[in-house]
Formats: sequence, structure tokens, C-alpha cells
Amino acid sequence: MNRKQVGFALCGSFCTFKRVIPVIKELSEEYDIIPIMSYNAYGTDTRFGSARGFVDEIESICGRKTIATLTEAEPIGPKKLLDALIIEPCTGNTLAKLAAGIADTPVTLAAKSHLRNARPLIIAVSTNDALAGAAKNIGSLLNYKNIFFVPYRQDDPDGKPTSIVADFSKTGDTLINALSGKQIQPIVL
Repeated sequence: MNRKQVGFALCGSFCTFKRVIPVIKELSEEYDIIPIMSYNAYGTDTRFGSARGFVDEIESICGRKTIATLTEAEPIGPKKLLDALIIEPCTGNTLAKLAAGIADTPVTLAAKSHLRNARPLIIAVSTNDALAGAAKNIGSLLNYKNIFFVPYRQDDPDGKPTSIVADFSKTGDTLINALSGKQIQPIVL
């Protein structure tokens, strides 16, 4: 049986990594997962953990090296390497670049390259300004063909009233729906 090839791209919302890694592990039971990381996600140590530690754990789960350069990301589209691409967590910076068509990181180039094949791109938002500066980018991307969102909610309405984080437990269901061309509902929880 041929397993679907799913890219799983991480951006620098470091506080979510420990919640995202179990999602990668769960999805790897049904799909071949190709890890992709932004420059910051791949190389920045933070109070949430060391970059090398996260990379090693993800590569161990996926059984392959992480795509972490533009050169490695570029062939994704021409070679039709992925059936779907998930960006989780997707930061406000990456949302802005995707909405503006900027492809200057491994994650944004992977997305651009992948979308040329009219295959699903799944976005799991994690940004403190989703209901402020990033709102226009989310709105823009919601209108794009072949882009789907993992349902999201405010994560701390009192302390961070403009912050939104996707419900990572819904990534698998979002992927299944996206592979059929459907947006999982409800999108706002």
C-alpha cells in the first residue's frame, strides 16, 4: 500500500513545539512525513529547548533528514514530492510571506513549490497578532485555492487578546478533509 507523502513544516513559534511533536508522531503512523523547518526553527536555541534537540527528535520520528535550506526545498514542486504540506506552527511572519507571495525561507519556498501542483497546503496558525496585524493575511489566505486551516481559537483572551493558536489535535482531521478538497468546519472554535 502506498502511503501518502506529507510535508510537515515548523516555523519559529517555539512555545508550541512540545505540543506539535506528538502530532508529527501520530501522523507518522499513517503517512510518510517529510520534516521541513524554517531557518529560525532549525537553528535557534530558546528557553523552550535546543534546536538540535528538536531536530534530532523530529528526524528520529520521521526517519529522514529535515529540509532546512532553500536548495533542499525547491524540488518539492517540480518533483511532486508531497501529497500535502502542513505548516504547524505557522507564525505571523510566515503568514505574511505566504499572503504576499514571498518565498525566502525553506518553509515558504516549500509552500510555493508545493502549491504549483494544486495540492493541499494546511496552515496551523500560532501568532500573538492574529486578531491584529496578521488578521488581513489570514483573511487573504482563507480565499486562496488549495489552502486549508487547522481550526483555531484565542489561547489567552484576557492576557493576549489578539493571540490565536490552532487546535493541533485537529490536524489529522484537517489533513483528511484537505486531501478531499474540503475545509474542516468549524474553523473558528
